[in-house]
Amino acid sequence: MNAKPPPRSPSSPLNPLSTLPSSSSSASNPFPLAHWASPPTLITTPSSNHIRSSRVQVAAGQAKPIDIFLASASASTEPARSQDQTLLLLLRQRKTEDAWVAYNESPHLPSSTCLSRLVSQLSYQNTSTGLTRAQSIITRLRQERQLHRLDANSLGLLASAAAKAGHTRYATSLIKSMLRSGYLPHVKSWSAVVSRLANSGDDGPVEALKLFRSVTRRVRQFSDADLVADSKPDTGAFNAVLNACANLGDTKMFLQLFDEMPEHNAEPDVLSYNVMIKLCARVGRKDLLVFVLERILEKKIPLCMTTLHSLVAAYVGFDDLETAERIVQAMREGRRDLCKILRETSVENPNRNGQHVFEKLLPNCVTASDSEPPLLSKLYAPNTRMYTTLMKGYMKVGRIMDTVRMIEAMRHEDDTASHPDHVTYTTLVSAFVNSGSMDRARQVLAEMTRIGVPANRITYNILLKGYCKQLQIDQAKELLKDMAEEAGIEPDVVSYNILVDGCILVDDSAGALVFFNEMRAKGIAPTKISYTTLMKAFALSGQPKLAHKVFDEMLNDPRVKVDIIAWNMLVEGYCRLGMIEEAKKLIERMKEDGFHPNVATYGSLANGIALARKPGDALLLWNEVKERLKVKEGDNPDPSSLSPSPPQLKPDEGLLDTLADICVRAAFFKKALEIVACMEENGIPPNKTKYTRIYVEMHSRMFTSKHASQARQDRRRERKRAAEAFKFWLGLPNSYYGSEWRLEAIDGNQGFSD
Repeated sequence: MNAKPPPRSPSSPLNPLSTLPSSSSSASNPFPLAHWASPPTLITTPSSNHIRSSRVQVAAGQAKPIDIFLASASASTEPARSQDQTLLLLLRQRKTEDAWVAYNESPHLPSSTCLSRLVSQLSYQNTSTGLTRAQSIITRLRQERQLHRLDANSLGLLASAAAKAGHTRYATSLIKSMLRSGYLPHVKSWSAVVSRLANSGDDGPVEALKLFRSVTRRVRQFSDADLVADSKPDTGAFNAVLNACANLGDTKMFLQLFDEMPEHNAEPDVLSYNVMIKLCARVGRKDLLVFVLERILEKKIPLCMTTLHSLVAAYVGFDDLETAERIVQAMREGRRDLCKILRETSVENPNRNGQHVFEKLLPNCVTASDSEPPLLSKLYAPNTRMYTTLMKGYMKVGRIMDTVRMIEAMRHEDDTASHPDHVTYTTLVSAFVNSGSMDRARQVLAEMTRIGVPANRITYNILLKGYCKQLQIDQAKELLKDMAEEAGIEPDVVSYNILVDGCILVDDSAGALVFFNEMRAKGIAPTKISYTTLMKAFALSGQPKLAHKVFDEMLNDPRVKVDIIAWNMLVEGYCRLGMIEEAKKLIERMKEDGFHPNVATYGSLANGIALARKPGDALLLWNEVKERLKVKEGDNPDPSSLSPSPPQLKPDEGLLDTLADICVRAAFFKKALEIVACMEENGIPPNKTKYTRIYVEMHSRMFTSKHASQARQDRRRERKRAAEAFKFWLGLPNSYYGSEWRLEAIDGNQGFSD
């Protein structure tokens, strides 16, 4: 406990596994959550007079707050008191760097007050170094089972800072650990993490919902609202979780949470309705966009430009550029009857997705015909952001000249708020890159430099991607050099991911590895895309073992969450070389880790089986695929169960065609008929021409030998029946079928098998 902590590298990664102990650890948590037996008691650490603690716990047995105070007083009499006073003085003077040095040089563990304040100030710096240092304190306290020394304020600030820096997994695990240990984090802390999760990919929105529910469930356990006043969800927290619902397109959960807002005295604001616009766009309800705007006006919520921009963006997303243009033009003309304009352009939408939900969220959409469209409270002029969004719509449909004309018109606007900025020019660069006009894209970059609108990292990344798509890797390398030396912009993980992918396009796995290592040497943490892209480079170049090494590194990186794509990439690497046994072992390991093979997994395995010429494995694979096809969407048990059933499989043409091809070549005609029947049931047209060619080339002289045992002749007779049924399906002359083929028993026989 009094040992000097080991030196910590500022570049060491944040470890999301370095969390607070669970509530079962009585040594580190004297009031474990599992032993709550009476209404919760708020305990405020007396020595932390500069930080308000929000730890809410139940005192076990006869323990009282005064006992904690006495313990702290006793600790203050230790010989190390002078060092603590020195450290605390540095912290109060905001000399955080000196305080960090003093902490590392201290031969003992500082007091709770010093530790909490040091973690808070390091987190408040919002720098990678500060976060790494704060995380190292967490790691040390966890190892020494002293995490109870930190207060909720310091932990909450660290979670917020980590979320802001993009370390979402670490921030999430920290908030969850606080809840397990009896802390109720401040709403600003936990809602920041929910907001970050809602906007992240993969299962981020789902995790945001779970975290929101975990906090609100804990808040409801307290009858005294004053105890949890700082932790209860506010409008900002609800907006964050509503955004998660919008990203998921979950209308029912959106309504449920929207209805819960009054319970916590949280009133919907304009941002709540902006998120509702996103929800309408996500579920395809373009007809309801105007009613969201009208609802804002009816409730007299102050309108903001973000709302009008969201409307333009939504119509652009629907490829309805005409309506988006009408909105912008009406604003240019100083019109306030925007709702009337949108009603005139709205048409009946056959998509009634979430109709019952939206009737409750937007009751005005039911009575719209009986009321006049409301007017905007004031005039709004389109700004740069709105024009740029419209330009993106032009770019999306290939209207390059309209994009150019738009930027010229913006240059001549009287209002400087409408002049093109770096985002506008970057959009134009992207338009030229997408059309393959790299020279014109570079001219725009030069123009930006000339007129004093500096390009940013996104601009350069778009150009890098353009060169890589056109297989101009040397030009991409030159641009990377100019980006750092001339523009003073350091490449980020996206830049290197683009370059690694570019190396794959020119079949240069060695170059991909060079860029990957260069990225890590610069202290840039690889993302999931970084790992999977490098795996793809090795898989496509016939080096699955190297891909496996990258995969193992990915598994050991706590900042990255391995997903089904990474597993599939590794399976494909082995299957491309026909290494079926390795691929099957990997799939079993994949299942043990809770990942169910999807159609891409089975497709890679089928291709590997075809390459290895192991038709018996194809039959086993087809049996597994058949079982997955039988699963219905509502049959799955709770996903939180220990062994949930695999989800329903939706087959694609590649998988079924490969399996049918293998079976036809191996003369497994019964199975081939099952597969082509499955293809037809799923609307996939089987390639009869190909199967006919295979049959004629390989099986036209089957069953011609007259010298065979009776048992062999009996087996041959059963297989011949299947072959004749398959020939009938192909349209070839056959011995049994006139108008239909069937696989039932004939002449009293009991069917057949391959």
